[in-house]
Amino acid sequence: MTRRRPMTETAPAVFVIPAIPPAQVLPRLAALQATPIADLKQQWRELFGKEPPPFNKAYIQSRLAYRIQELAYGGLKPETRARLEALGEQLDGGNVVLRRIRADSRPLPGTRLIREYDGVQHVVTVRADDFEFEGRPYRSLSAIARHITGTRWNGWTFFGLKGRAEA
Repeated sequence: MTRRRPMTETAPAVFVIPAIPPAQVLPRLAALQATPIADLKQQWRELFGKEPPPFNKAYIQSRLAYRIQELAYGGLKPETRARLEALGEQLDGGNVVLRRIRADSRPLPGTRLIREYDGVQHVVTVRADDFEFEGRPYRSLSAIARHITGTRWNGWTFFGLKGRAEA
């Protein structure tokens, strides 16, 4: 059985997203820091045309800052969006859940981890598949920590990367 809407029902409200003159961008961005959360949520409704997410103030401020600039100067070109989508699909096979989670908790290749131990500064360079310490490759940070201290350590803890799982 199909149900028809009564003729008296009205269509949902159409939101008109305002254009933002470039001269207003800097003052609006600066004002975001002192704006109460209730006002930030109202700005969200005006600039996105929908209800704000239930996230913290810092998140809402950062997204509003981007949106203000996007409306003033324009967003990403369609070609750029398409390229980013294609790169994302290469990395996660089109799985939306994986797209929201950084699959690898390792620091990015090229990152230098510095730790002082017994008055000596030790520097480790993160590489794509391993770690380099004193010119030699190591498969794990724990192996490097063991080399430095002579005892078993969790390498992530030793180098201050607590809360990350070793890959």
